[in-house]
Amino acid sequence: MASNVRINFLGTSAQIPTAKRNHSAILLNYKDENILVDCGEGTQRQFRKAKLNPCRITKILITHIHGDHIFGLPGLISTLNFSGYNKELHIYGPKGLKKIIEEFLDLEHLKNDFKIKIQEVYGKFYESEDFYIEAESMEHGIPTNAYNFVIKSKIRIDKAKLKKYKIKEGPFLKDLKQGKDIVYEGKKYKAKDLVYNEVGKKVSIVLDTLFNSKIKKFVENADILICDSSFSSENNADAKEHLHLTAKQDGEIAKGAKVGKLILTHISQRYENNLKGLLNDAKTVFKNTVIAEDFSEFEI
Repeated sequence: MASNVRINFLGTSAQIPTAKRNHSAILLNYKDENILVDCGEGTQRQFRKAKLNPCRITKILITHIHGDHIFGLPGLISTLNFSGYNKELHIYGPKGLKKIIEEFLDLEHLKNDFKIKIQEVYGKFYESEDFYIEAESMEHGIPTNAYNFVIKSKIRIDKAKLKKYKIKEGPFLKDLKQGKDIVYEGKKYKAKDLVYNEVGKKVSIVLDTLFNSKIKKFVENADILICDSSFSSENNADAKEHLHLTAKQDGEIAKGAKVGKLILTHISQRYENNLKGLLNDAKTVFKNTVIAEDFSEFEI
């Protein structure tokens, strides 16, 4: 049985937080992995309010070093330090991240009791047996990354079929997974009749960026696309000036890339009283769209 990906939105505001929305932070959970994407100011408190344990964080992905995406790091690391965090914390981000984060965090002053490893990444930068994470550069005036979290497709043994044909489990199951036919108690069985393909899953996260041609290919066929929605199409000129996406552009990306679901986040305070209008801006192009709230949860 495949494990699901759970997505918790800990912060969904744009540059200025509101009474209802904290700065950007998204937590992806898959098996034992808890990957935090961005860490806006107040993220450690959002963990508390969501009744989630920050000490379970395994990786942090930073999209870019603007304050509303990183100002929560010192506080979060301090909390981890005082809470007995005992893993090596891996922080990934775009070019230039290492120097800025090391100076900003003042790691020596924090005197954290665990190791922190900071890596500047592009392309596929982490891979395990089950999944991989990749980055693509975006256009936001400073080095900026979008991220894909991809669970690999796998060939699985159909245990119901084994039971039906009274085949006991054994080392030959490895051959079946490799597409090789087997002979069991003198009878030949075709691999295709005893296995099935467990289709992988993909979550794409594209935050602050100007609309650009790389996005569509990068997020293609994502089950969930999480996208910067700082402006509506009525404010297209402002979006272009500030190097952000509009909700309608998000819808166009989702439709063109054939994603399953579009989730809008990075919501400006200007739309707090007109969320329906912002949502409809995307839904005119791509129907399966929702707006994330702080503490919204999704699962695939």
